[in-house]
Amino acid sequence: MRTGFVRNYAAFSGQNPAQETPKTQTFWAFPINDRKVVYAMKDVGCIDIEVLSAIREKYDELFPAERKTADYVLAHTDEAVQLNVSALAQASGVSDATIIRFAHHLGFSGYYQFRLALSRDLGKKQQDAADHEPVRDVLEPIFEHYTAVVEAVRRGMEPQRLLDCAGLISGAGCVHIAAVGNTSNIASYLQFRLERLGVRCTGSRMPEYFINHISLAREDDILLVISKSGSSRRIMDAMRLGIQKGLKIIVISSDPESPAARLADYVLDSGGGMSLNLEERRRGFSYLSEFVAVETLIDVIANEKQIRLDHAEYMEWILAENKL
Repeated sequence: MRTGFVRNYAAFSGQNPAQETPKTQTFWAFPINDRKVVYAMKDVGCIDIEVLSAIREKYDELFPAERKTADYVLAHTDEAVQLNVSALAQASGVSDATIIRFAHHLGFSGYYQFRLALSRDLGKKQQDAADHEPVRDVLEPIFEHYTAVVEAVRRGMEPQRLLDCAGLISGAGCVHIAAVGNTSNIASYLQFRLERLGVRCTGSRMPEYFINHISLAREDDILLVISKSGSSRRIMDAMRLGIQKGLKIIVISSDPESPAARLADYVLDSGGGMSLNLEERRRGFSYLSEFVAVETLIDVIANEKQIRLDHAEYMEWILAENKL
């Protein structure tokens, strides 16, 4: 895979460049034989859009179904920013396609860009409010956040499902691990720990590599996916291939209602929803919850036999009350 570089260009429609204000666009370019070849282009003009203002300004231009979404976002802004496409569609009583069109009509290239801008706008308001609060111990809110993350992971983990996943991993011929972006680091750590426990694994930071591993999977292998949002395209490609190969699939995600979660056989909730609030943005979208979920899974795998024995003994004592 070739490494690329980014250039910003002033782009014109071609109708009347002399009188036209250029629109900034980002081009991904790759060097091939000393020539710059444009590979992809993405409009970045939506960065300056203030979401709530844009909704109010363009409200009359929206279709009736889109206005339902606009009404919900205006009335429930704090809740809306936490919702994925399907969840917002359900909350506002429209289809997923309507949510995408709504974002496009406001000037965004997709729903994620809309949601990110809305989070930014809310973050500015939260920051303004925080600037007027008394100064606290700088470590106190940080560790309060860490504690809340660990507690959220604990609440999201169902013990029996965790044991089932541990048994599936322990008994697999090979565990194919797939992750992209920042979760790749966690995937590499998980692969190392599982191999130390005697579990055969494959994994790679390159999607082409882990997809190739999955294509060679055998019937007793499984696929384990780590995705905070559960909506990465390359992850979805890997999962669809895994389904074609007949693999059992485990997903670790902060969004148990995500597209990836819908394709999985087992979902380990690593936090009860992908947060885009101010604190999350300050931390550069922390992946602490996914790390805690992975560490929990590793511990359960390492102690699975003893955990099952303890559970069996406990159940025997309960049943003993009904015996002579």
